[in-house]
Amino acid sequence: MYDHTKQYRCTIIRGKSQKEMDDMLPAYAKVINEICPCNAEEFEAKFNNSFQLYLPESERVKKTLDNHRTEISGKLFGMYYFSEDGRVYESERTQKFLEDNDQPAFFKDICYKMQFPNGTQKISTTVADRIANDICVRPNAFLIKFLCIAKTANITVTKKEIGYYVLNSLDVLQGKANPYEVLEAVTQDRKAGIERDISVPGKASSYCWQHINEQMNYLELANLIRFTDDKCVILNPNETETIELFANDWDKKPEFDVYSYDLSTVEKRKIFQYEWDAYFAKISVCADKFATSAASLIVDVEEPAKSGQRKEKASVNLTEFGDEGENVVYEYEKKRVAEFNQRLVNKVLSLGKTKGLGYDIQSVIAEPGDMSEFVKYIEVKSTKRLTCPDIKDSLWVDTLNITRNEWIAAQQHGEFYSIFRVYFTRDGIVMFVLANVSEKFKDGRMQAVPTTYRVDFNNSAVDSVIIPEVS
Repeated sequence: MYDHTKQYRCTIIRGKSQKEMDDMLPAYAKVINEICPCNAEEFEAKFNNSFQLYLPESERVKKTLDNHRTEISGKLFGMYYFSEDGRVYESERTQKFLEDNDQPAFFKDICYKMQFPNGTQKISTTVADRIANDICVRPNAFLIKFLCIAKTANITVTKKEIGYYVLNSLDVLQGKANPYEVLEAVTQDRKAGIERDISVPGKASSYCWQHINEQMNYLELANLIRFTDDKCVILNPNETETIELFANDWDKKPEFDVYSYDLSTVEKRKIFQYEWDAYFAKISVCADKFATSAASLIVDVEEPAKSGQRKEKASVNLTEFGDEGENVVYEYEKKRVAEFNQRLVNKVLSLGKTKGLGYDIQSVIAEPGDMSEFVKYIEVKSTKRLTCPDIKDSLWVDTLNITRNEWIAAQQHGEFYSIFRVYFTRDGIVMFVLANVSEKFKDGRMQAVPTTYRVDFNNSAVDSVIIPEVS
C-alpha cells in the first residue's frame, strides 16, 4: 500500500541553471575532445587550463574548475571516464554529441540512464545510505509514466505534487509503488482539500527542493516536459516515441545493479567506481531513437482553447522545414535576394545534395555596390537545443564539424564564404552568420582542430596477408 507520508531526500549532483547547462555543453565537449585521451595525472591540469577560458575571471578558481570537471561534465554528464590503463577517454556520449549536435538527445540519454542508487556520489556515505534504505528505481521512467497516466485521466499535476508524491517519496524510490496508486493519492488529497509540501525542520525550501528542481530541469532540457505559467507540468506531445520508451520501463530495475557489488573496502569501492563510470559513459541502447526533430521543440503550453474559440498558431512553423537547416537558409536567402532584386532570385541554388562542393547553398551578395551580383557560398550547420544562445555573452562557445572539402572551400572563396549556424530552439529558429571564415581562422576568432585523418598506403606497408577460414 503506497504511503506518501514516508519521505526521502534522494539528491543528485548539483548542476548549474538550465541556460548554463545548454551553453556549457558544447564547451565541455570541445575541451574533452581536445585533451583526451591523456594520462590520468595530466587530465586535471589540462581540463582546468582549457576550460577556464569559458568562465568569468571571478570564477577561474580551482574549486569552481574542479566542480565543472569532476561533478558536472564527469559524474553528472558522463562525458569522459578513467580507464584501468591509467588514461582518460572521452565517452561515447561526448562523441555522439560532437557528431549530431543534438543537445536534447544528449539530455534524453542522461535522463534515461539516470537511476538510484548510482555511482555519481560518494560511495561510503551517500551510496551506502541509498543501499541501507533499499532505494531501487528509474526515477525519470516512473515520472514519465505517471504523467502519461495523468494525461489519460485528464488530470494536470503541479510541480509541487510531483516533488512530494513522486521524486521525494520513499515508496516510489524503493520501487514499491506504482504510478496508478500515486495518482489516486493525489486525487484523493485534492478532493479533501489537502495540499502537501516537502519540508525539513531547520532547512530552507531550497534545501528541500533543489534535487527535484534539478531533475525536472534535465527532463525539460531533454525536450520531454514543459512547465505552464501556473507551475503545472505537461508532456511534450511532439516526443511521443521517446516518452513511450521511458514510460514502458517504469517498473524495470535499474540497468546497473549496485546491489551486486561488495563496497566494504576501499579497493572494492574503486572497482565499483571504475565499472560505473565506464557504464555511464556509454550511450544507452535506445540512443539512436532519441533524435530530436526541429518541430518537436515548439510546444504550446497554454490551456486548450474552449469550444468555439480560435487559437492562434505559433509564429514559426518548423514542420515546414523538417530538420534541415539548409531549407531554412535557402528560403531566407531567396527572400533576402528577392527584396534586393527579383531578377537575381534564380541565382540562389540549393546544392547540399551535390557531394564534394564544400558548401550547401550558392547565392549572391545582393547588397548595394559593385559586388551586388558576386557569388557567395554558404555552408549550413544545424543544431538543436532548448534555449537560444546569448550572442552578448563573450564567454559563450559553440563547436561544429566541417569536412576537408568545406575547409578547402572556405580558404578558396575567402570573404565570399560563410557558415550559417542554425539553432532550432523552443522559441523558434535563430541563425548565426560566420562570414569570411578563412580570415577569422587567421586572426584567431575561430579555431580548427583536425579530428580525422585519411590514411593512404601501398603494398610496401603491408606486413602480412591473412585469409581466415570460413566454416
